[in-house]
Amino acid sequence: MAGKLVIVPTPVGNLGDMSPRAVEALRGASLILAEDTRTSGVLLKHFGIATPTASHHKFNEHRSLDPVLDRIAAGETVALVSDAGTPGISDPGFMLSRECRRRGLDVETLPGPTAFVPALVSSGLPCDRFFFEGFLPVKKGRASRLEVLAALPVTFIIYESPLRLARTLDNLAEACGADRPAAVCREISKVHETIHRGTLGELAAYFGVNQARGEIVVVVGGLERSPAAHSHRNKYRNDDAESEN
Repeated sequence: MAGKLVIVPTPVGNLGDMSPRAVEALRGASLILAEDTRTSGVLLKHFGIATPTASHHKFNEHRSLDPVLDRIAAGETVALVSDAGTPGISDPGFMLSRECRRRGLDVETLPGPTAFVPALVSSGLPCDRFFFEGFLPVKKGRASRLEVLAALPVTFIIYESPLRLARTLDNLAEACGADRPAAVCREISKVHETIHRGTLGELAAYFGVNQARGEIVVVVGGLERSPAAHSHRNKYRNDDAESEN
């Protein structure tokens, strides 16, 4: 009988967010692939999980693919975790999931924590539609990505390191306008969780003199359409409604 890959989200901060189903999946696996076995080791020890672990990260995922796929094909259940959150969301996971699909191997993904969802909802910005960017390019392609993001009519989300936050907020203020509403969310679900709301200009000024710490999520409001464009769009919606009647 063929095995399967189980993608297991882990807490982004508070260990109380670990679901019983996630604990059961990790205990029942033959092997746990971890982005950093030392980081995951703390979590596994806390929940009394003794399943063997192996490293699976962006620097070795090409090399580790075939042996893992062979084990799954032979009937083993392999679990995948990242340092925090859901694997595949700005973390390793996509490549392994894709190759399992290509080989006809089962992939089961458990629901669970990811940092950008609570940051988005807590930001106070529209969250009915949004765009997740993840980490911006550090150098090449950065300006063009900022230009694309600035033109989006929906809220967008960026992950950033504390060391690059001030520069990124300056870049965003320049690309989107200093008056664009935004929020900087740090240490989601942890003891020192904070959310700073304001305009990009205000946030850039604040974090330019106050060094951020921890894991950062930046949420930025979308480009607002002009009243004329809004009326034009509503006209077409009304025309569509009339044509259906």
